[in-house]
Amino acid sequence: MSISTEDRERISTAIRGAEAKTSGEIVCVLAETSSDTTALPILIAAVVALAVPWLLVAYTALPVNRILLLQIAVFFAGAFLLCLPRVRVAMMPRRARRVVAHRVAMEQFAIRGIALKKDRTGILIFVSLAEHYARIIADEGIAARVPRSEWQSAVDTLVTHMKDGRIADGFIAAIDACGKVLEANFPRTQTSRDELPDRIYLI
Repeated sequence: MSISTEDRERISTAIRGAEAKTSGEIVCVLAETSSDTTALPILIAAVVALAVPWLLVAYTALPVNRILLLQIAVFFAGAFLLCLPRVRVAMMPRRARRVVAHRVAMEQFAIRGIALKKDRTGILIFVSLAEHYARIIADEGIAARVPRSEWQSAVDTLVTHMKDGRIADGFIAAIDACGKVLEANFPRTQTSRDELPDRIYLI
């Protein structure tokens, strides 16, 4: 995952800066991939490996032990290549990729304790690299007052930076944009306090 310790600290600083002006809180999660299933790649590798002996018997005079060794090699090589995250994801339909990434985003929203914030004013900025998926999820307290369309510019900015390979810059720009929306709707008060860590989680 191409994000350095320095970049992580820059993101933490951006979160602290944004939260200094709002009672809302921002949590960031960066996933290498949201798809963890290897069933399809293994199935394809197995089918190809099963076909290899028939082809070799029909078109070569190789001995049986050599054919079996080649079959095993084809299976393991195919399974390895097809299970690489980007290859595995590329075999999934686009809609399925988005569904899987959205499910993981919702899981992270729960896992990171955003819904446990007392006034329900936390947001999740989620990116899944392999699926090319970015989403901002706002908790109930925010969603009741801020339409989802308000976050689209932050998502667009995030995606633009991701395409250029500037992951940290994308998060920082999105944090800044989200911070302004939160500040306008949920300004910081004397009773405001940080309940969640100011960091990016890598999964």
